[in-house]
Amino acid sequence: MAKSLRIGTRRSPLALWQAEHVKALLETHHPGLRCTLTRIVTEGDKILEVSLARFGGKGLFVKAIEEALLRKEIDLAVHSMKDLPSELPAGLVLGAIPAREDPRDALICRKPDLRLSDLPAGACVGTSSLRRASQLRHHRQDLVTAPARGNVETRLRRLEEGRFDAIVLALAGLKRLGRAHRVSQVLGPEICLPAIGQGALAIEIREGDEALLEMLRPLHDEKTATAVTAERAFLAALGGGCHVPIACHGELSEGSLNLVGLVAGLDGSVCIRKRSRGAPEDALSLGRNLAEEVARAGGREILEQIQRAGPE
Repeated sequence: MAKSLRIGTRRSPLALWQAEHVKALLETHHPGLRCTLTRIVTEGDKILEVSLARFGGKGLFVKAIEEALLRKEIDLAVHSMKDLPSELPAGLVLGAIPAREDPRDALICRKPDLRLSDLPAGACVGTSSLRRASQLRHHRQDLVTAPARGNVETRLRRLEEGRFDAIVLALAGLKRLGRAHRVSQVLGPEICLPAIGQGALAIEIREGDEALLEMLRPLHDEKTATAVTAERAFLAALGGGCHVPIACHGELSEGSLNLVGLVAGLDGSVCIRKRSRGAPEDALSLGRNLAEEVARAGGREILEQIQRAGPE
């Protein structure tokens, strides 16, 4: 067994929390193992004031870390699953998917006692997620959305400075950073369906590293992996990324995998939402079939319109 492992991670507080979490799990399951963190600046961390879609999408948060993994400068990488493109680079595989945190989105209002329905017409909600913005507009056409890039603390500070009336963040990140008390309202999936993989972590390793794969086995959660597999299959089948409003969430219940997926127009006027249910072992086909159902119901036309228009 390896005596030490190098874990690659972004430098943001949330990314470091996630890497430290994986480090602690590994060292607990393997007494005598020493893990160190290698902090890597990604292109996504450098682009703070404009839409990521202009520069290639969410893969910018993982590319530099994956390159370090391929160069053997690190032994494994810890990512937020929702930052990971649906296709991994040649030579890399997912070594483990730990148990998922709450996948829902959370509304944080400058006046903490307000809920989404309480915000006045014309209120400005900060989010750089097209998925969140389009669903909020679908639910409340009278709201205004504005870009809000940066880490959790940066977005909270901008809210306090009065740049927004409210912001929307992933509940999982707020919980992990001890900021769940700031939440004004947890947004259920009927209002804002989560991003693919939201709340889950991805541990990426080099293909063929069987010894490390075995070490990671105790960290792997099969229920989370099954749900995420279906969600990522849905995303891959639609060919989307962060530049299109696509959402999907899977959940295991009573021995079945329940999957909900949607495609929304940028202005929120149209939202195609479909559900599916099937056996957990059929997660891949369930995700692909649901994507085809959404596409046939009008999702394909929405995606084509967005692609013709180009990134915002």
